[in-house]
Parts: sequence; C-alpha cells; structure tokens
Amino acid sequence: MRVKLAGATVNQTPIDWKGNTANILASMAEARRQGARLLCFPELCVTGYGCEDLFLSDWVAEEAWRQTKIIAAQCANMTVVVGLPVRWDGVTYNGACVISNCVVQGITLKQNLARDGVHYEPRWFDAWPAHETKTLSYHGEDVRVGDLTYHVEGIHVGFEICEDAWRKEKRPGYRLKSRGVQLILNPSASHFAMGKSELRQQQVVMDGSRLFECAYLFVNLLGNEAGRMVYDGDIIFGQRGRMLKINHRLSLQPWNVLSSEVDFSDHSRSETAPITDGKTANEELARAASLALFDYLRKSKAKGFVLSLSGGADSSMCAVLVAEMIRRASRELGWARFNELTGLPPATDNVTTATALLLTCAYQGTKNSSAATFQSAQELASSLGAAFHHWTIDEPISYYTQQIERAIGRPLSWEADDIALQNIQARGRSPVIWLLANIQRAVLLTTSNRSEGDVGYATMDGDTSGSLAPIAGLDKPFILQWLRYAQHALGYHGLAHVNNLTPTAELRPHERAQTDEKDLMPYAILVAIEKLAIRDRQPPHKVFEQLAHQYDRAELKTHVIKFFRLWAANQWKRERLAPSFHFDDLNVDPRSWCRFPILSGSFEQELAALAAS
Repeated sequence: MRVKLAGATVNQTPIDWKGNTANILASMAEARRQGARLLCFPELCVTGYGCEDLFLSDWVAEEAWRQTKIIAAQCANMTVVVGLPVRWDGVTYNGACVISNCVVQGITLKQNLARDGVHYEPRWFDAWPAHETKTLSYHGEDVRVGDLTYHVEGIHVGFEICEDAWRKEKRPGYRLKSRGVQLILNPSASHFAMGKSELRQQQVVMDGSRLFECAYLFVNLLGNEAGRMVYDGDIIFGQRGRMLKINHRLSLQPWNVLSSEVDFSDHSRSETAPITDGKTANEELARAASLALFDYLRKSKAKGFVLSLSGGADSSMCAVLVAEMIRRASRELGWARFNELTGLPPATDNVTTATALLLTCAYQGTKNSSAATFQSAQELASSLGAAFHHWTIDEPISYYTQQIERAIGRPLSWEADDIALQNIQARGRSPVIWLLANIQRAVLLTTSNRSEGDVGYATMDGDTSGSLAPIAGLDKPFILQWLRYAQHALGYHGLAHVNNLTPTAELRPHERAQTDEKDLMPYAILVAIEKLAIRDRQPPHKVFEQLAHQYDRAELKTHVIKFFRLWAANQWKRERLAPSFHFDDLNVDPRSWCRFPILSGSFEQELAALAAS
C-alpha cells in the first residue's frame, strides 16, 4: 500500500493566532496540491511552543481549541495533525490533535516532558501516563485523549512527541511496535544546536524506524519563535532504518512542506531523494544566526540594528552576522517580500543599500584605543555597506572621574583603581550608543561572548549594554575561527584586519600591553574547563584530573581555581545579560540553560582542597 505523506514546518510566534493559523492553512493548501493524504505539523504549532507561563492560562487553551476547529473545517478529504495545549481541571497537557475529513479523531498526549538544558516543560505541562485513554467533554464535545493510535488511509499510526523519542527505554515506540503501528509521527519543537540535526536524524528517525520496523516522520518547528531558541525546521522521512527524504533546513520562508510517497507493503519501493543539506558547524551557524536575526527583527518590529563596533572579534562577528542575514534573507525571499517584512523602502534592491539602512555601527574611541582597531572597524563597516560613525568619549570619562576624585578627595590611579578605570570607559560608551539606537528605533546589539560570560569579563551597563546578545552563547575560540571562515569562505574580505588583531579590551594605557588572554587565561584552556565544569557539572578536582595530562599541572591548577572563583562571583552579571540565541550544546544564560545561585559558598572547600593537593 502506497500513501503520500507530508510534513509541514511553520515559523510561529507565541499567541499570534492570526499568523500561526494562516501559516498552517497555507501549508495545508500546498500539501493538498502535492497530493498528500496525511499531513503532520510540529508540536504546539497552534499556540507556538514558547508561550511559557501562558500555558497555565485557561484562555490560551480555549483559544487554541477555537483555532483548531477553524483548521479542522479545512481538512476535507485529508488527515491533518496539529499540536496544541489541552487544559482541563487546572492541568495542562501537550497534545497532537488528529483531524480526518474535518472531524477530530482524538488527541494523543505527550508522555515524557523535556526538563533539562533549555527546557522547563514540567512547569507548564503534566506528563500523560502510558496505556491510559479517556473521553473528555471538551468545550462542548466529546473528545478521545491519551495514549491513542489511529487508522488512517489503511495504515496504523502512532506518535512520539519530541522528548518521547529521546528517552531510550521509555520511548513510546517500543509499545507502538507491539501494537502493530506502521507509521510513527513525531511532531517536535526541538531546539537548534550545532551538530544536533545529525544526532536527531540518526537516533530519532533512523534508529526509531529500524527498531520499531516502521515508517517514521519527524517534523520540527522553524525559526526564532519567541526570542532565544531557534528551530531548524527539520522534516525527515525514514523507513526501517533507511533515510527517504530530508528538507532544506533553516529556511527563511514562513513555512515549508515536504511530501514523500511511502510504500507500506514493500519499503524498498518508497520514494527517496538525495540528501543535500549541509551540516558543517560554520555553515550551520551562519544559517541559524541569519534566521534568528531576521525573525527577531521582523517580530520585534524594530527598524534595524545598532552596534558599537570596536574593531575586535566579537563586535565584528555581530556586524557580519547582520550582513549575512540580509544577504541570505533577500536572496531566499526576494526583495519585494524582504522589504515588506523589514519595513525597507520598496525600491531597495541590493544588499549594500539594505545594509546601510538596517545596520548602523559606531566606533567609540578613547585615548587608550589604537589606530589599528579604528582602521579595523572602519574598513569592515565600509566593506559591509553599513552606516558608520565615530567619536571619542574621553570628555565624559574625564568628567566622571573628576567628580569622583573630588568626592573621595584623592586622584584615581591605575595602580590603585585599575578595574574601576577600565569599567568607566566601557560603561561610558553606553549612553550615547543607546541614544542612537532609540532615535533609530533599532535593536541595540551587545557583543559579549560565552567564554567571557563564564568569568564575568564584561562590564555591566558597558559592553553588555543592549537588548540582544547574538553571540553570548558562543565560545571565543569558535568565534575567532568562524571569522576566518567568514573572510575566506563567505567572502567578507573586510575582516582581514580583524583577523590579524590579538583580542584586547583596550581599556588600559598602551604601555600596559593589555590582552584578553593575559587578563584571563588561554581561551583554549578556559573552554576545556567550562565544558567539564558547566556542561558536565564536574567539581574542581575532577576538572583538574581530567585535564592534567594535557597541560602543565601547576598552571592548570591556577587556571581551574581562577575559573571557579570567577564563575561563582559573577552569576549576578549573567543574570543581567541581554537575551541571547542558543546555538551550541550549552549556554550560560540562566533563562535558557544554566541556573546557578547568585550567592553561594563559592566552591571554597573544593578549591582549598585542590590548592593543597
């Protein structure tokens, strides 16, 4: 038996009822045009996955049901699966609603809730117990809910909803196999991280279809839905351990539909297509950041981006990512649609003009800034086509320091007041760049990275000042190598000066020869410690033991102790970082990956033991 199946990925926004339903209906029309008999949408696509505490509101579930009935009315001669919250008696469940020929057949409820890393599902949802089903009187009609399976187009269909498929021995697929299910649908909201799609493709789809001897369709959400998480829009068809089709991920379109004719009597005759979607980390990052920035711009209804461009690696990467977003989005959407969504003049028809309108950069120098960083910033902005301004902030910094010197009755000096004198320079740049962003009604980008967030190597209300931190989830070594990739592989030749500079904050006088690694530690060691201490949650002595064979033991011990002390002392800074995108397999944003107490014992006992060992 051959059945045409389809998956649809949609770029949704929390409680954007009109936009979300429009994307679903447009996808249904395309799937119908392709001849699909069964169409699966992602998890919680009706409301958006990122509604957070709104899921605890009765009215959100009620409106989601009303929108589902609008969708159901368009399902003639077709079976459609949409995701929505289901709430009764003060409890919310995560459901996949199956609609056939305009009639709701039932709602399968999620059995395993994601509760680690970026996910907090148990705060909003209850897990549904395996094997249990019931009939509810739901908004005036009887609806079957629970651990349901369905017969559609002569085939037996069951569900694993996102986290269900990652739970190994708890996967519903094992029970579905014993029930004779021939097709497993997996509607998901599985966040993007570099390299994760390969893992998902193998562990969820290929292993699942092989273990459960079935066809498998995985459908993920698409886009920067609510501000932090990015969804890659994977649509993956597999059957009995064999890949059938996969779509082009990380699209900037509002929706994508992929269909495949699957033969359930002879799987060797199912429709296949070559796999062409590239998944190298550098290319994935470029595509994911373009999607994240484009969605953030249009959904926030801002008029562009403003950036304090220092000429160093971090701010340069932010600038290039905006330019790359403009390049990719205009190419994929076409200029008419791109201009409509970003608010640019209709006549805009080239990347240089669009970049000048959407990206404004300013170099804010002091007497401690170098000619090299000014040249680096100016040449990069010019090569991108960005609007570029430059000024110095020595006068306001002098005013601030003079006021304090009068107040405390002594002059400030680098010997006695090093950190304070550095911080006032970084902080003194904030008011004027904020003024520019406010005037332009633009998003002010901050340039902090994850490595510096780990140890608090950032000035509150200075280089952290802004409303969006695009690269705060990336470590410094990745950023430095990505900039070389962008110069040579993506053609951003204006990065040549940036890529020849040694990273430095340029906040001390030139004769003090300040560099970031001299202030902190070698970035390679910092990242190695971070992965063990933060990602793997290891205590100081375990971190030291696992790295001792790679580095000088005495130096490593100093670096491990410094890392943990700075990490514990600077949680208050991480609490105040601007929202950041989640691109890697870890993050230090307390709202999207890593919670840590602001006040703690600061690992004193553990570090004392390590120092004495």
